[in-house]
Amino acid sequence: MLLWCVVMKMKLRSFFGFFDWLQFVDWRRVKVKPLVSNSRAFRLGESIDNSIQMPLNVFKDKDGLPRIVLTDPNGSSAEVLLYGGQIVSWKNQRKEELLFMSSKAKWKQHKAIRGGISACFARFGDVGSLEQHGMTINRMWSLDRDPSPLPPMDNHSSVDLILKSTGVDLKKPHSFELRLRISLSAGKLILIPRVRNTDNKPFSFAFSLCNYLSVSDISEVRIEGLETLDYFDNLVNRSRFTEQADAITFDGETDRVYLSSPNKIAIIDHEKKRTFVLQKNALPDAVVWNPWNKKAKALPDLGDEDYKTMLCVNSAAIDVPILLKPCEEWKGYQELSTVSSSYCSGQLDPRRVLYGFH
Repeated sequence: MLLWCVVMKMKLRSFFGFFDWLQFVDWRRVKVKPLVSNSRAFRLGESIDNSIQMPLNVFKDKDGLPRIVLTDPNGSSAEVLLYGGQIVSWKNQRKEELLFMSSKAKWKQHKAIRGGISACFARFGDVGSLEQHGMTINRMWSLDRDPSPLPPMDNHSSVDLILKSTGVDLKKPHSFELRLRISLSAGKLILIPRVRNTDNKPFSFAFSLCNYLSVSDISEVRIEGLETLDYFDNLVNRSRFTEQADAITFDGETDRVYLSSPNKIAIIDHEKKRTFVLQKNALPDAVVWNPWNKKAKALPDLGDEDYKTMLCVNSAAIDVPILLKPCEEWKGYQELSTVSSSYCSGQLDPRRVLYGFH
């Protein structure tokens, strides 16, 4: 007992002695290394501590187009062109390409590059040619150096892009800023578009994130989550119908705009046993497009057989225009992820993906 008391007295003397020492430390001379999170989304030329530069991996590809590479510690990657602000590659940790790029894509400036993911922005009323609208997909974007961008996302590799209007962008010119954050993490690709009205009068617009997904065989793909919805069929003069099928499958050309769609949609690839999960916010409509064989042959920048391994499922705001007053900003959200398809009674069970059933 006596020994225990002696030991405790010595420990207490050391403990309080430490605090006595602290008061004599000149903290102005102590240099503390700042803690920097590796989840920070650094932009080109941004300084961490005014002495260390953390540039993005930006290089010019063989076609002379500036390209940004985002990587994830788990092995996934994404490649983004400043031209068009377009994502032209997204690979999972097994290095499998998840996006479709046309075999006849025109990798030249002033031409739209068919495939990948692109942000399509148009004055409301021009929606018939939304995807072909050159205002965003035919322009060179810039790295966004806004001093107050969106807050960094934990465990994501990100890049912030910006496109500003010019006087010839719209039939009725308006001044705007279009921003796009692209973030990569394990198994996910997130896009956050923002549109700000920098004009002195209001304007309305339509918007779409055009997602060209790589599939094994279009005839073996189905979409869950759009059943019972109303849609415009662009193949029948934009006539309005109600979806009657339990799931959308493909045996011919499809070009539809599903209205007031849910925030989560599942695209199930039977052959690859893989499901794309598309989650979105402030983008109420969903565009589903596949040109099939006849249209594919008529498109100069699409290979004759490309339609078999591609499917467009786009997050969009088309039916109801987005109205912005001066200085107002709109923000959308899209998250793409992949999961292994689950089976139930011999059939792919979309409920596990859409509603989290186990």
